[in-house]
Amino acid sequence: MQKHLAMTVTVPDLVSTIIPVYNRPEMLREAVASVLSQTYRPIEVIVVDDGSTDDTPRVGEELMRLHPEVLFLRKPNSGAGPTREMGRLAARGAFIQYLDSDDLLRPTKFQIQVAALKANTDCGAAYGWICVHPIGRPALATPFKGSGDVHLHLFPKLLADRWWNTNSPILRRSVCDAVGPWSDLKWSQDWEYDGRVGALGTKLAYCAEWVTDERHHSNLRQTNHANWLEPIRLRERLRFLQMMFGHAERAGVSDESPERVHFTRWVFATARNCAATGLIPEAKACLQLADQSAGSNRQARRGLRSFGWMSVAVGWRAAGRLSLLGQRLKRPSSMTLTQGFATSLANK
Repeated sequence: MQKHLAMTVTVPDLVSTIIPVYNRPEMLREAVASVLSQTYRPIEVIVVDDGSTDDTPRVGEELMRLHPEVLFLRKPNSGAGPTREMGRLAARGAFIQYLDSDDLLRPTKFQIQVAALKANTDCGAAYGWICVHPIGRPALATPFKGSGDVHLHLFPKLLADRWWNTNSPILRRSVCDAVGPWSDLKWSQDWEYDGRVGALGTKLAYCAEWVTDERHHSNLRQTNHANWLEPIRLRERLRFLQMMFGHAERAGVSDESPERVHFTRWVFATARNCAATGLIPEAKACLQLADQSAGSNRQARRGLRSFGWMSVAVGWRAAGRLSLLGQRLKRPSSMTLTQGFATSLANK
């Protein structure tokens, strides 16, 4: 059953919320309720089920039957990116809100952020404070990641840290159209999407108010207990890093910026991890990318050439394993920036 589906004429002032979901029936109810409770109108809620195998499809159909603002769509399982993309193509709003199915919006979010965008016509997105609320525990008292800081643009900080989360911004429809389709990355597809928003030079409007609750829980999440040395994750990480480098280049991030130095070291670390795992073509591609990212910055280049020589002398896999051993014995480099996720959780 479908109420509408296709690229249609954009409806002025309408906020379209796109919720991808997989096997989360009760959390989906709560996420949708948080959108329907908005003080702002007009709204529409587009729920896209990514091939759920539990009660989620029934809940989605029920929500659509009970609420005229809700549209429920289904598709075979293919990941979060293609699922959000199906919702994007169905959306009719002049403003787009992406919402993860395990998180909630504060009641005045749309009212605050749409007003900010109308007052700042040169801005393509408005963002506000994220509250981390671990289920069954007190919420964090300070805004999560960098959502409590004023940023005019996503870059250069985005190159080192995804300093906001999917639920924080509202985007103009024109920005989403310019960004284009979501990628099929299995992980970090939301970070990569932000990179494309940033590559456009999108100016941001800052709203110094709580706008969303990010709920941390023990149920299935993409990042739960992730082993980033698995070959499939390393291959996807390489794709992500290659994409992000291109976005940063288009955004004009200098190779002298601390964020780009951090990124270069991250790419170099991924090269060593790929080598240790036996992914030799991927290790070579990462080392080449690190060399490109370093540019003329001698500090960022530190160790690149010597690792290349070592890989020739003892082989790529042995060089990678020796490098991993060295990483365990020393503290993090002064060239590596602390990411907002780690900083915020350390203060909870």
